[in-house]
Amino acid sequence: MSFVTDTFRPSPRFTVGLVAAFGALAGLFMGNAQGSLLFGIVAGAVLGAVVGLGALALAEGKFPVSRAAARWAIVILFAAAGYAIAGLASAVVAGLAGCFFGWFATWIANGTYRRGLAPYLTPRQVLWYYTFRVIVWSILIFLITPILVVMPLSFNAQDFFTFTPEMLALKAEGFSLKHYHDFFYNPDWQQALWNSLAIAPAATVLSVAFGTLAAIGLSQPHVPFRQTIMAILISPMIVPLIISAAGMYFFYSRIGLQGTYVGVVLAHAALGIPFVIITVTATLVGFDRSLTRAASSLGANPVTTFFRVQMPLILPGVISGGLFAFITSFDEVVVVLFVGSASQKTLPWQMFIGLREQISPTILAVATVLVAISIVLLTVVELLRRRSERLRGMSPG
Repeated sequence: MSFVTDTFRPSPRFTVGLVAAFGALAGLFMGNAQGSLLFGIVAGAVLGAVVGLGALALAEGKFPVSRAAARWAIVILFAAAGYAIAGLASAVVAGLAGCFFGWFATWIANGTYRRGLAPYLTPRQVLWYYTFRVIVWSILIFLITPILVVMPLSFNAQDFFTFTPEMLALKAEGFSLKHYHDFFYNPDWQQALWNSLAIAPAATVLSVAFGTLAAIGLSQPHVPFRQTIMAILISPMIVPLIISAAGMYFFYSRIGLQGTYVGVVLAHAALGIPFVIITVTATLVGFDRSLTRAASSLGANPVTTFFRVQMPLILPGVISGGLFAFITSFDEVVVVLFVGSASQKTLPWQMFIGLREQISPTILAVATVLVAISIVLLTVVELLRRRSERLRGMSPG
């Protein structure tokens, strides 16, 4: 039985050449990691060509096996080659690469890459369609790779900022939770954590209160110089942070707030207000102002109208801005170095000290915890954004 789509039958040269090119690219990275660049490129290209030929034979019905069995055979082949080159860890990476190549080769050989696209697209348009997506995913991978490296390193059993031979060999003695234990039981780290938890919520409350009021006021068409005022309010996002921190230091030192809890909270609130203004302003774009006029005509005062009519509809935007303000305050280190004192040492400040003075691997555990918290908060922001769109009728329920 043939699996090839007759309408979009790719040529054998195209299939084998493309899979071999991807194999050479993968071999480039593998060979560079093992110190044999040329061998990796050649081996990857040859292995890719073999996989491409196998996918063509499978698509044309020359192999009496299922697709699943063929893909498993590719995974085993890649894993065996990786194990022969560099051991168990390389076998795992090569097996994952085999999963990709098994799918990719059959995707090309079967002509599936043209399904879902308009039939009148030229080869160049199809190429750009997938090239654009490859570029986007490459940028995404480039951005998240440092995070993916830090997370496994936080389980290192040694006090190193690099993968040990035991970790690369996936041996149990190479992994440990001692850095997390140090974070949760070390008094310095715990004091820094509680300082951050005391500063960030207070700064978030101020940011949400002032930012929401500013966004609502600037959304009124009769307010003069709206654009100028908006530019001034969001300037902390544009001005380099070191300049803002230096300015806050000189200003707070003159009014007696430098080195105080109140000063740090106000400084972080100033950094968080622009995020609240932008998110609430975006929410107000689709707000139906006839609702507030109707409430006023029924006798509601402005405060009642705001809390009973306007606030429930813009609440997702307000909460999203508050979450961004919280993340900004919780992760900020430059301003607190200028404005705060030793008694306001926050978690990022303690991480900075750990890098500068004692090179503490506990930083990796703290970074992993912060990444997990950020992922949860950003997930909440996305859910709120979708809910806001549904409330404003911008997306189906």
